[in-house]
Amino acid sequence: MKVAFATTDGIHVNEHFGRAAMFEIYEVTPGGNQKLETRIFSDGERDETVEQTRGQGAAHDRAVDDKVQRLADCPVIYITSIGGPSAARLSRRGVMPVKVQDGAVIAEQVKKLTDTINGTPPPWLKKLV
Repeated sequence: MKVAFATTDGIHVNEHFGRAAMFEIYEVTPGGNQKLETRIFSDGERDETVEQTRGQGAAHDRAVDDKVQRLADCPVIYITSIGGPSAARLSRRGVMPVKVQDGAVIAEQVKKLTDTINGTPPPWLKKLV
């Protein structure tokens, strides 16, 4: 399964879902894992489209929906934080947001997820693999 990690440096999970301008995408399976790609949402350090439309109703909703759609093929997304409406949007698409401590190392999170898949995964994760 594809897993996305909100990051500013490609090494750490260190960004809020809405602000994240970059997600590292990994393929994680019981047999192992590999980095697939980097998805860029903005040229800057933050996703300006989402940030600049905050408080603008439909425009902001479209910006967040676009991000959700571009990540919908990743049933698990690691972030440091996420707002309720964004979490609900992801959930409706079958995507599980996983909050981790700011600065968590992506490689360590990938290993933990792989170990969990190979051990006794929770029901929500068992359905995905």
